Amino acid sequence: MAGELSLEGMGDALVILGAAGIVIPAFARLKINPVIGFILVGIIAGPYGLGALSGDIRWLQHFTIDDPEAIQPYADFGVILLLFAIGLELSFKRLWTMRRMVFGIGAAEMLVTASIFGAVLLFVIGWELKSAAALGLALAMSSTALVLPISGTRSPVGRAALAMLLFEDVALVPMLFVFGTVGGADVDGLAKVAINGAIVIGAILLVGKFLLSPLFAQAARVKSPEGFFAISLLTVILAAAATSFVGLSPILGALVAGMLIAETDYHAEVEIVIAPLKGLGLGVFLITIGMLIDLGSLGEQWHLLIGGLVAVLIVKAIVTGILLRIAGARRGVSAETGILMASPSETTLIVLGAAGTAGVLATETVAFWSAVTALGLSITPFLASLGRIAGHRVEKEASAQELEHDPAAGRVVIFGFGRVGQMVANMLQEHKKPYLGVDSNIDGVARLREAGSNVLYGDVARGEMIEKLGLSKAAALVLTMDEPVLTARISQRVRELHPDLPIIARARDSEHAARLYKAGVTDAVPEALEASLQLSEAVLVDIGVAMGPVIASIHQKRSDLRDAIMSESDLPQQPTLGRRRPSSS
Repeated sequence: MAGELSLEGMGDALVILGAAGIVIPAFARLKINPVIGFILVGIIAGPYGLGALSGDIRWLQHFTIDDPEAIQPYADFGVILLLFAIGLELSFKRLWTMRRMVFGIGAAEMLVTASIFGAVLLFVIGWELKSAAALGLALAMSSTALVLPISGTRSPVGRAALAMLLFEDVALVPMLFVFGTVGGADVDGLAKVAINGAIVIGAILLVGKFLLSPLFAQAARVKSPEGFFAISLLTVILAAAATSFVGLSPILGALVAGMLIAETDYHAEVEIVIAPLKGLGLGVFLITIGMLIDLGSLGEQWHLLIGGLVAVLIVKAIVTGILLRIAGARRGVSAETGILMASPSETTLIVLGAAGTAGVLATETVAFWSAVTALGLSITPFLASLGRIAGHRVEKEASAQELEHDPAAGRVVIFGFGRVGQMVANMLQEHKKPYLGVDSNIDGVARLREAGSNVLYGDVARGEMIEKLGLSKAAALVLTMDEPVLTARISQRVRELHPDLPIIARARDSEHAARLYKAGVTDAVPEALEASLQLSEAVLVDIGVAMGPVIASIHQKRSDLRDAIMSESDLPQQPTLGRRRPSSS
């Protein structure tokens, strides 16, 4: 009947949403990367797991996915949203500064790796040239969908990975042409797509520049998160569809859309509203990867699959690490990036499928290396952990010359990066002194980083965060938070860990300043007293008193007030309290 509720076709949705609702929090509680959880869901609920039994046990149909192709469009959309989110962290200015890395180290990494694989297949195994080239190029690809969420795009490892992955995404277009996936294209066809693609991307940038900010502004005026969501989703879909229509990869359009929104003042809000859908889309993609893993086949030819995967991992890790070292990267960064980028990727599956459809690779070859790729994607989180360990060990063994440029040495660390913290940072920049700001307002941090400030997100209320900031190498610590209890607690903890570190803290009034001196700060600056001193200075100058005597008297009054506050806190009036002692060399 018309109003009857049907569960037909809802089994896939049940599996996907159930995985997102159970796997993510469960694995987060166990401190295990949820990537592994989603892939396990794909293995268990896929056609080679419980899906193989759903024909005999009908109720299993509601908890399994026996047709991976049915959810493939959702997986593809998840990858598109992921690239869109990555674009939100970039800007065109930043990408322009990376052009040499993208077309230098990125091109070298892919071409050298593909050449090694191709040469082995051609000269050692005896494959045909086109088949060896196809598989070599496919295995040279690394996973954008997994590597960038793990590494980020701000760290040295993340920047190196981003440069190589961007080149791979761009190179995917001519590769698909070569395999005839766009109707048997030739050189003229490739040139036509390149021209049409440039026109389409130019049009996206032009239209977006004039339309996005007004649309987002309207959504902001009515305080509508739904408006931000709808505009963002429409932008990424239109951009991906436009690039796909002219023969380019839709993920390139999604990346451009993200970078376009990153140039607006609303990118932080967009990141927030799009995050749940992006995470769900990535989960669907990972489930489809798990569905490709046939445990039965693994049991039959496990030694060949593992051998093939190990060979790929070793070659890619060594090539990437060596090329990064040649490009001037630190040894630790080169080692970590090489291991992280070693696995094949989701684009490997795309290239394998295209080569199989074109008849360049045999069906059994595509199936074998797809299984290898799925295994490689499954262990990517482990590779990331292994890379970090290797990077740290290599860094410890690095020469003193490599370590003397440690960015943590001699910088001023600023806890709280609001207006006060930013003013301190500006004055440090004026005097060419390095600094690092730390703030727990993620939106503010993203905005300030885009503006060029050296600030990172972190909750300094947690002791673990304080210990990771390298305060033992810092020149000073500045506390600007307007939270009296937290400021005093942090001051006491840092003083216990670093007895000689200068700590300068913002205080509300003289009473708060006295508590901070007792907690161990070097200098406490009461806002009320500073405002009074500045007002006094302005009055004296405006009524004709000479600037020199005024400044001298203000400095003396500030010193007297500081001594008085320290007396209230029962501390000895020692100007060098908490400061670094000169070395007796």
